[in-house]
Amino acid sequence: MAGALEIRRARPEELGACADLYLKVLTDTFTWIDPARHDRREFLRAAREEEVYVAIEDGVIVGLAAYYPPMRFIHSLYVTERGRGIGKALLDHLTERAAAAVSLKVQAKNLRAQAFYTREGFTPVERGRDPGSDVTWIRMAKGLRAKS
Repeated sequence: MAGALEIRRARPEELGACADLYLKVLTDTFTWIDPARHDRREFLRAAREEEVYVAIEDGVIVGLAAYYPPMRFIHSLYVTERGRGIGKALLDHLTERAAAAVSLKVQAKNLRAQAFYTREGFTPVERGRDPGSDVTWIRMAKGLRAKS
């Protein structure tokens, strides 16, 4: 049986392992995107300005979430195994940490993630595409109202 799940702020020496987890989950999940487009350095760059939290089980990082406090924005949430409550534990930790409305972006093609966030009380508030990107996203929020 697996040990208890611990959620805490990532230590600087753990960020490399977090970047590896990020890259693996992106490659395994976002099958509609060329894996060569995924870059662990992107995670490490963003981590300099974000709070990165990890889910630890039996001494192993099994999930991560990056949070940008000035915008109350959840930049990333990745887990090694779905359906075990790891993502929910990380999400609950971040929403408690924010103590206010939070938002995130989910790729329009990522229906599984959209369903997860909807179950957790998030609603779509905006659709868009970043400049120079061919990926459509949906911004979802918890505690915000949709734009008219």
